This record gives sequence, C-alpha cells and structure tokens, in this order.
Amino acid sequence: MIVGADETDDRTILGTAETLYGSYQLKRVYYSAFSPIPDSLSGVPAKAPPLLSKHRLYQADFLMRGYGFAAAELLGNEGNLPLDVDPKLAWALLHREQFPVDFNRAPLRMIARVPGIGMRNAKRIVELRRARRVRYQDLVRLRCGMEKVKPFVVTDDYRPPLREAQSDHLRRSLSTGPVQLSLI
Repeated sequence: MIVGADETDDRTILGTAETLYGSYQLKRVYYSAFSPIPDSLSGVPAKAPPLLSKHRLYQADFLMRGYGFAAAELLGNEGNLPLDVDPKLAWALLHREQFPVDFNRAPLRMIARVPGIGMRNAKRIVELRRARRVRYQDLVRLRCGMEKVKPFVVTDDYRPPLREAQSDHLRRSLSTGPVQLSLI
C-alpha cells in the first residue's frame, strides 16, 4: 500500500490490511511512503508523509499478525496512529484498566500485550512460573524493555508506584517524540 498519496487515514489502511489477512489469507502486507513528483498535477501531494508514519503502520501490522490485536483496537477513537509512542504502548495507555498485569497469574496472551514484552519472552515467563514465582530480576535477565515494562507489571517482589499509574505521565516519560526519519 502506498501511504500518504491521499488523505486515507491509518484506520482505513489497517482495516484494509485486516480484511486482506482475514478474507484472503494473505501472509503479509507491505507499506511504502509516497514520494512526491516534481512539477506534478495539483491533485498530487507536494510533500511526502513522515516516514515514521510508515514505521508505525508496520508495527501495528505486526501486532495484528503476531499478537492478535484488531485494527480498531490499536487505533481507539483516533484515525491515525500516534507518532510519539509505538502502537502497543499507545494501546496500553488507552487501556489502563487492564494494568498492571500480574505475571504470576495472567494468561500468555495478556502478558504478550504488555509494552516491552515480546511473544518469546511472554512464553518464557509462562514457562518460568511453572517452576517458581516470577520476580523482577527474572525480567531483567530476560532483557525485557524494563522502562516500558515497569509501569505495567506486578511480580512477586515488585509493584509499580502509584505515581506511574497516570497515562499522561507515562506517555510523557516514555515518548520518543515524533522524529522525521531520513532516507539519506
């Protein structure tokens, strides 16, 4: 899909990808940023979209294919994905009622939805808790993205401080800020 050639929002793009995956069993959808054509007609955009927008679409697409997220779930009420935080973190900030997740009780699918935890580490956590209770240091040893993980989890020896519970505070502290990527 060409991104940025018209006013199509991320909701429509991801909804189309979701339909292609569900109805046509496609394995992968690719996204490409529109490149403006010098001296083109007035109906063609003169400026390229932010490359970070394409990157966020790929991240959201991966969450749909590998983690079972629905397109509508990742976007909430917005038409476009936020550029300052990744889609998984944005989803978690919109669904604070589901957090913190107790890693000693939660199902695999919910552990995998915690920002900073990948599917492989989610499986390792479930496997570890068959032997003993999960501790904070176990997450460090698994090389989880601890800055993202900390506000969203409970382990045998860790509970996030209440001051980290506010979504706006978390967004500011975990935001990378929109940065325009360059091809050169």
